[in-house]
Amino acid sequence: MPAMQSQEASLDELSALIQRVHAGEEGARDRLFAAAYPDLRELARSRLYHGGRGTDLGTTALVHETFLRFVRGGELRATERRAFFAYAASVMRSVIVDTVRERLAQRRGGELQRTTLDTEFVDLMPSGEDEVMQVHEALQALAEAEPRLAQVVEMRYFGGWTEAEIGDALGITERTVRRDWEKARLLLSTLMRD
Repeated sequence: MPAMQSQEASLDELSALIQRVHAGEEGARDRLFAAAYPDLRELARSRLYHGGRGTDLGTTALVHETFLRFVRGGELRATERRAFFAYAASVMRSVIVDTVRERLAQRRGGELQRTTLDTEFVDLMPSGEDEVMQVHEALQALAEAEPRLAQVVEMRYFGGWTEAEIGDALGITERTVRRDWEKARLLLSTLMRD
């Protein structure tokens, strides 16, 4: 999560709420999302800016869909604040990719009637969706080969984390984070050219 912390939710408050969710306390999940909402909006804004351009999703819709996926998923996987926001960033990426996939499927036929369009209309259609899918597929391939590199990319590029925050979360030095970031950028560049 970016170094800016919401004034509404302290570190201790969020960590305590996460523990209450794990303990099965009724209503704790709703209170957790209410307390984390400003930070989740900031994270969603960052995700949409860096990795979700060309989608119809807005910040609020992305935060709400993320919350619904948390609820549908059942158990909260995070045990502390940083892990919670890392998991939220991953879920947001998943929401963006699923939205793009659905839109691409509809554009390629889906359940719509086919109509021949003039080339002017095709030129006006957003191309960001294809880019989102290309980045997603390259990141999946990177995660299979080098899981930590994929985590660094998610945290830094999509989540807006600093090198120090990533190092703390992953238990590595800032220098290692920088090396991982450079290596990941080179590998992703290569994967996206193929």
